[in-house]
Amino acid sequence: MEPAPGPQEKYHLITRNLQEVLGEDKLMAILKERELKIYWGTATTGKPHVAYFVPMSKIADFLKAGCEVTILFADLHAYLDNMKAPWELLELRTRYYENVIKAMLESIGVPLEKLKFIRGTDYQLSKEYTLDVYRLSSVVTQHDAKKAGAEVVKQVEHPLLSGLLYPGLQALDEEYLKVDAQFGGVDQRKIFTFAEKYLPSLGYAKRVHLMNPMVPGLTGSKMSSSEEDSKIDLLDRKEDVKKKLKKAFCEPGNVENNGVLSFIKHVLFPLKSEFVILREEKWGGNKTYTTYEALEKDFAEQVVHPGDLKNSVEVALNKLLDPIREKFNSPELKKLTSAAYPNPSKAKPAEKGTKNSEPEDVIPSRLDIRVGKVISVEKHPDADSLYVEKIDVGEPEPRTVVSGLVQFVPKEQLQDRLVVLLCNLKPQKMRGVESQGMVLCASSVGEPRQVEPLDPPAGCCAGERVYVEGYEGGEPDDELKPKKKVFEKLQADFRISEDCVAQWKQKNFLTKLGRVSCKSLKGGSIS
Repeated sequence: MEPAPGPQEKYHLITRNLQEVLGEDKLMAILKERELKIYWGTATTGKPHVAYFVPMSKIADFLKAGCEVTILFADLHAYLDNMKAPWELLELRTRYYENVIKAMLESIGVPLEKLKFIRGTDYQLSKEYTLDVYRLSSVVTQHDAKKAGAEVVKQVEHPLLSGLLYPGLQALDEEYLKVDAQFGGVDQRKIFTFAEKYLPSLGYAKRVHLMNPMVPGLTGSKMSSSEEDSKIDLLDRKEDVKKKLKKAFCEPGNVENNGVLSFIKHVLFPLKSEFVILREEKWGGNKTYTTYEALEKDFAEQVVHPGDLKNSVEVALNKLLDPIREKFNSPELKKLTSAAYPNPSKAKPAEKGTKNSEPEDVIPSRLDIRVGKVISVEKHPDADSLYVEKIDVGEPEPRTVVSGLVQFVPKEQLQDRLVVLLCNLKPQKMRGVESQGMVLCASSVGEPRQVEPLDPPAGCCAGERVYVEGYEGGEPDDELKPKKKVFEKLQADFRISEDCVAQWKQKNFLTKLGRVSCKSLKGGSIS
């Protein structure tokens, strides 16, 4: 039997790989006296993906350090955050989260009996908690509430009051769960400092706060449930894992914003204390690394090839996902998954011979719209009014796109700019060149006609998903069928607002960095 770790060893286990700790002295003082009580909360919104292994790996560390760990399924928070989880789906999504989080913990060898699981609505609707919400609202300024939620609560043009309540509830959870510390991502920092400022005003103690770094997604940006290409779903098939890893951003020698390396650092190394690069003998054979720093150094010096890194991660990741896939292969959990996350883009086909079958939903989430970067622009060899562009949309190869922009946008203004590309139209030949997408542009209403390509927010990466506000959760069609005219029906309600924002039925086109806009064509159409 191994001896129990001392306070210093516990401190190391609790804080390793964290980006920041608020209250280090208090943490050490508690560890010298007794075991730390800590909680991690997750709002039950979009489907958990492989980045959730990062907090799971830290929970394993907390248990090794002897901590008493509570996992909060924050169902009420999911509703308050701009209704990311509709009320009618809340119970189903919470059950899905409970099952999938437990399956993840089991897959990395965490004993569930050492954890306490609780739902927010188990105590957040009580008389005492509700009274504390009112007490808190009487001392918190609107400015501080909005600032606290800025990194976590979904930012929209007309924010709801519920988003201002969110940080206060999260602060009160620390008191009502009777913990010493809260653990979360560094994107929660403003909520954590909000809690430290305001809990004492209600007579409650200031807690310790532990923060994980934000792990880059596979496209090099934050891994996100609403951005399909940036994340691997826990129930993805092995061939989907291979396809997504193949497309992942992993430039030779580049260790910055490298989601593949980050996954090794924050998940695979802490679980196994080693990582094996699998490669053929002619390329040097397998190599075992016992520290992440040595692997990162070899990758930076291009001793390790991105292809070998991805293949090795694929093998290790599938070992983690296999038991989760197996558990969710049961009829009961298959039914729960489809009920909790109904696919609005896949309406039931009409039965042959029936007259009153339901029409399929024509909604914006059926469109696969992405940020693209124009790599090259040339005049079409057989048409003076057309450009032939090569556009990077986060796939292994750039797409060839033909656009009728010659008379509206000079070639040099297109070169290297970010554009918004509709990616799931059926490819079609335009004067002999196959076009694999459509650059979305604003057009003026009157004469002379003016056209401006839509602009994604500054800082976007090629391949990031563009969605319509309120429709970020649906899966796009693989390919839009021309006869069904899905795009044409949706396009009829595309407009440019008076402040030059692209909209569908007055709902904004968004990326995770903000609104999609155009330069000047107020009130224009989009095509």
